[in-house]
Amino acid sequence: MSDSSSAPRRGWVDRWLGIREPVDPILAIVLGLTPVALIFVAWGLATRGAPEDRLISPVILPSPLEVIRSLKSLWFESELSRSVVASAGRVIGGFLVALAVVLPLGVAMGSFSRARALFAPLMVFGSYLPIPTLVPLTMSLFGIGEWQKIMFLAIAFIVYLLPMFVGAIEEVDEVYLQTAQTLGASRWQLVRHVLFGVSFAQIFDAMRMGFGIGWTYIILAEMVAADRGLGHIIIIAQRRGPREHIYLVLVVIVLIAYVTDRLWVRLGKTLFPYREAA
Repeated sequence: MSDSSSAPRRGWVDRWLGIREPVDPILAIVLGLTPVALIFVAWGLATRGAPEDRLISPVILPSPLEVIRSLKSLWFESELSRSVVASAGRVIGGFLVALAVVLPLGVAMGSFSRARALFAPLMVFGSYLPIPTLVPLTMSLFGIGEWQKIMFLAIAFIVYLLPMFVGAIEEVDEVYLQTAQTLGASRWQLVRHVLFGVSFAQIFDAMRMGFGIGWTYIILAEMVAADRGLGHIIIIAQRRGPREHIYLVLVVIVLIAYVTDRLWVRLGKTLFPYREAA
């Protein structure tokens, strides 16, 4: 009797908690939207009613409708479109500066043991470095202008990307090197065509994931002497209001990060079509 009563439960568990089984695309969308919907429901319940009757004060958390209504003032008064362009330029600039440093350094460290031994302590130090502490450091080194914001983001990118680049190159199977050496490849050919060539797909994935780091630190980058930018809008809204702008800008940052990630995915499909075939 106990066996028959427990059988349906095992079937339900197997059906919903299958390990690494494919999920229907429609079901995946529904499951992904469910926690988002629950957050908005909880947000609406906590901020409904008159300001004095709410569970959370509108000074701390405005209602979803109040946030949506503030979009007009955010667009025109706070110049949202120009701030998006300014922040995107800083993120892209910092990313390009970081790539100029990380790509050759990562290839050297992943390819040559002595280069890794030389720079490994700095890489380990960077992995434990609290990124917010770089704000005063970059201000001391680069002033408070645009270059400081770009360099702050560049250092944040470097700290994140360097271990991933080195790891990608070190994971190249020794068989590829041995085969190329048997065919008479030179040291430069081994580095360029074997180590870098084989690991480039994984390096690209690291670049894709790392690019989002800039958007997580853009608020810190624009804390000081920024006349325009998404982080600047948040800081002004925190000091003078309206508080609704803070939540709208956070949504804008997430949307921009999502769109850029989709562009990275599209570029990856173009560069590595064999992945789709696999």
